[in-house]
Amino acid sequence: MLKAIYKIIMSELKKIRTALVSVFHKDGLDEILKKLHDDGVKFLSTGGTRSFIESLGYECEAVEDLTGYPSILGGRVKTLHPKVFGGILNRRDNENDVAQCREYEIPAIDLVIVDLYPFEATVASGAPEADIIEKIDIGGISLIRAAAKNFNDVAIVASKAQYAALAGMISEHGAATTLDERRFLAKEAFGVSSAYDSAIFNYFDRPAAEKHQSALRLAIDGSMSLRYGENPHQEGIFFGKFDEMFTQLHGKEISYNNLLDIDAATSLIAEFDAAKPTVAILKHNNACGLATRGTLAHAWTDALAGDPVSAFGGVIITNTEVDAIAAAEIGKIFFEVIIAPAYTDDALAILRQKKNRIILVQLCEAANKYTVRTLLNAADGSMRQITIAPERAHGVEAIRMLRASGVVPAIGHCDADYAMACKAINAGAGLMTHMFNAMNGLHHREPGPIPAVVEDRRVTIELIADGFHVQDPMLRLAFELAPHRIALVT
Repeated sequence: MLKAIYKIIMSELKKIRTALVSVFHKDGLDEILKKLHDDGVKFLSTGGTRSFIESLGYECEAVEDLTGYPSILGGRVKTLHPKVFGGILNRRDNENDVAQCREYEIPAIDLVIVDLYPFEATVASGAPEADIIEKIDIGGISLIRAAAKNFNDVAIVASKAQYAALAGMISEHGAATTLDERRFLAKEAFGVSSAYDSAIFNYFDRPAAEKHQSALRLAIDGSMSLRYGENPHQEGIFFGKFDEMFTQLHGKEISYNNLLDIDAATSLIAEFDAAKPTVAILKHNNACGLATRGTLAHAWTDALAGDPVSAFGGVIITNTEVDAIAAAEIGKIFFEVIIAPAYTDDALAILRQKKNRIILVQLCEAANKYTVRTLLNAADGSMRQITIAPERAHGVEAIRMLRASGVVPAIGHCDADYAMACKAINAGAGLMTHMFNAMNGLHHREPGPIPAVVEDRRVTIELIADGFHVQDPMLRLAFELAPHRIALVT
């Protein structure tokens, strides 16, 4: 039985006799080249890659010798020739293709190892546009698509990210590949090419006078399986590079709902000065407690006071290192996730006492400029709601943004340095538990006049025994319609 299976597998194998290698990133390539060389594979290459192959002691034919044309136009045209693309695209089981290749002396190419110029990295570096344009790969992307299209006969490695996969294949059965392996490599290659083209499109489609891009092109590498989706019976998958933004130190696998709260938490904490200890507590994507104080422990105490009931099972985030004093207080309640830039060893020892508690180190702020939400029949991108993330603001503008985000702080000083001392007394979505009056902060004060800020205007609210009174009729109407837009000045 095993011999029969082995025979079937071997019958699927396509021998690699000639490999075209032309890469920008050469690290990690030498191991693959050695294995291919040891199995008698012939190398074909250009420029710097040819020099690299020859430096390893292996013979390598220049593409120019095959085509009869040198690299021209400053290197813009090197591999774009029928003798190269005919060798890749010819169908080995098609008599006409085989006859034409024989007629025009086109050798078969069985493996293509190529990568692309670093377009995105060049854009990110702030390089001038002339340099960016030169990093739009032409030959490489054409080789990738050609080899991937003809995966029945040709194996394609389109990125150094696939070097390990190819090395595993040729280690297992020598310089040969199965159809399933070639199909897998083709899928990976089309992923590389589509992401590359999306990056180029997005560069040219940058908003200038327009308020938004003309089309939405997303290409996201990497995925992470979640504990479950919105409900336990649903599957959840996160597409992105979670590990580049967070390190998980402890706890269970993250769920879809955890991610939503984590996203809301990181967006909120980014609005506060990192030099001033701030704590936010979120439940169902909304802040139910927030405070900036001189110490983390003090900030936690006042944030928790915003809605201690809703804090149960919530997500906690801070912009400063968690120490043992704060951890001891935080650890007194049940919560799902805590996020901080760092933790002391003593703090971790306290927080790790609950085995399922998720402890995250935030490594950086979110880099995304857009919030994208699929609506109605928009699964294929036909309709999407896009919110452009605002630039960081301060002072009165920051207060306005925080109101729009659903957090209303009581402010110590309503000036440019708005975060001197703030504490959430209400949330725009309403308190996460309906046990508390929406303006419970007012009911904990003695009767009498207090100053307040309503839409950046200083006013006076007259507290009376059974509630409050606003003398200005327009302000009274505003208060009744949207009480969360009023912040007390303490």
